[in-house]
Amino acid sequence: MYRHTRVQRQKNILSLAFKSPLSFRSFRSLDYTRSMASTTINPPRDPNTLSNYNNFRTTHTTANLEIDFTNRRLGGNVILKLVSISNAETKDIFLDTSHLDILNVAVKGDILSKWQLLPRLEPYGNALKISLEKEAERGQSLEIDCQIQTTEKCTALQWLTTAQTSNRKHPYMFSQCQAIHARSLFPCQDTPDVKSTFDFNILSPLPVIASGLPAGVEKPKAVGNGTTLYSFHQSIPIPSYLFAIASGDISTAPIGPRSTVATGPEELEASKWELEADTENFIQVAEKFVYPYAWTTYNVLILPPSFPYGGMENPVYTFATPTIISGDRQNVDVIAHELSHSWSGNLVSNASWEHFWLNEGWTTYLERRIQAAVHGEPHRDFSSIIGWKALTDSINQFGADHEFTKLIIDLKGKDPDDAFSSIPYEKGFHLLYFLEKLVGKEKWDAFVPHYFTKFRERSLDSYDFKATLLDFFAGDAEARGKLREVEWDEWFYKPGLPPKPDFDTTMVDVCYSLADKWKSFDPSSQGDGGTSFEPKKKDIEHWTANQIVVFLERIQDFEHPLSKEAVQVMGVVYGFLATKNVEVLSRFLTVGLMSKSGDVLKPTSELLGRVGRMKFVRPLRLNEVDRRLAVETFEKNKDFYHPICRGMVEKDLFGK
Repeated sequence: MYRHTRVQRQKNILSLAFKSPLSFRSFRSLDYTRSMASTTINPPRDPNTLSNYNNFRTTHTTANLEIDFTNRRLGGNVILKLVSISNAETKDIFLDTSHLDILNVAVKGDILSKWQLLPRLEPYGNALKISLEKEAERGQSLEIDCQIQTTEKCTALQWLTTAQTSNRKHPYMFSQCQAIHARSLFPCQDTPDVKSTFDFNILSPLPVIASGLPAGVEKPKAVGNGTTLYSFHQSIPIPSYLFAIASGDISTAPIGPRSTVATGPEELEASKWELEADTENFIQVAEKFVYPYAWTTYNVLILPPSFPYGGMENPVYTFATPTIISGDRQNVDVIAHELSHSWSGNLVSNASWEHFWLNEGWTTYLERRIQAAVHGEPHRDFSSIIGWKALTDSINQFGADHEFTKLIIDLKGKDPDDAFSSIPYEKGFHLLYFLEKLVGKEKWDAFVPHYFTKFRERSLDSYDFKATLLDFFAGDAEARGKLREVEWDEWFYKPGLPPKPDFDTTMVDVCYSLADKWKSFDPSSQGDGGTSFEPKKKDIEHWTANQIVVFLERIQDFEHPLSKEAVQVMGVVYGFLATKNVEVLSRFLTVGLMSKSGDVLKPTSELLGRVGRMKFVRPLRLNEVDRRLAVETFEKNKDFYHPICRGMVEKDLFGK
């Protein structure tokens, strides 16, 4: 259904009168604006928004919000500045909302009587319809002031009680708006195809962090009642999903000349040590490969353990999981990934979640180029091998023919969260890796900054990417000839695994060798000459954490699981159950669950109660070994999990 010619797509688009936001989902659209007579056609590319952003575009957003920890809600007003991009075609503005109380709407200070929330349309929420007195002329600016209050069903916020925080002194709140959750915070055009600048004016009794720079040089202003006003400004246009705030007992420390880490007071020293050795180096490497960092400062907020992702690339402040603070500096490549988003995703964004690989595939590619520059080229292939395993697992979980295993996916009428997996990261990486090898690294490295310059502060889809690539190499006969041979339809639309490259296996061979020894290991014959292999701690003494991960994932791929006795020996000899590195612990627990080892049931349940990162929560299939314990563990910890994670686990457990 995606393989339309340009003519076919034009016919589809021209047959539609863009009057209703609900009609957006009935077609695929192209990346062009075209005028015919007095009608301007600006086809929307995102099927997951109810807004009519083909008629109006947000250019600036001001959020004046107060954080109410007692009632667990945000309240205040949000002002949207919009510009009409069509010529007197409609007097109706549609904005995205979801589980949000709209108290009032005004246009340029006049209270409107003509606004309404349309019936809810799952999974996208309620469109807020605002009727103007007359049709807006092209270029006309409008200012929409919405008084709002979040509700207990808000999917973008997680509230932690004092008892849920590490030092049990203060409550905590943080947001997570990707993919379509900003609409539960404030009315907006909740699509990555629309970008605006932002002002944040946040009232809170506790320190606040936001995805903007502190406004001016003044200290936060106390306004009474123990509340302080924190102001931030984001001068670079960003999509709504990058709107981010957090508030709690937060302390900060420098981790580089232009970087700060923020976290709880008790975790500050450990977080500083974990990140200060690599952050600035990562930034400098990325700048040399692409172009200078645009966001002034790069900072990291280490969130409470219920944060559902490894990191969220919010501008200025990456929101990161505490699982990267492992005391061994072995997981800081998460920072290389989130930093890379400062170019891929934040400056140059996918136009819709159907083209999510343009964010995550590019970011994974940049992350691995940073790894190669810092640690050596073999580390890039080593990371790619780990990624290939994650890709294979995700495809097996969906099924090799599933829509969500394609690079470009169909999300009409679907929730983008349901499609979340490693596939856009890894399959996207493999397309870029393939293209680098195809045209040659030197030529490819000239294309990279060109791409990020052309689409800076813009959004694009896969067809824009392809056209830009072909245009860049149009004058290079050799590269042009090779690119003509690329099977673009297969890369974009074929489900399942892409072609597997010939990776440099130098760093994994030793991992595979040890895993193969465990394949035939029989604990009952230890010491009686029945086996030549006896596990010892020195087997993995000088390995990196990622090498241990590869070793354990190799064992997960065995045709037959290890015996329960072998799992017990492995855990004791290698000390896996005592490790603070969750990447390692989770893989070992998975090995144990596959063997149905009773020794890992309690540790698995305990880990699921202290880590909310979906990467670890969802693959730990406790349900397949002990259904009662799995349900009991979920019920005990469901209020600990972020709403996004909780919803996904409910689907896994109960099929809701």
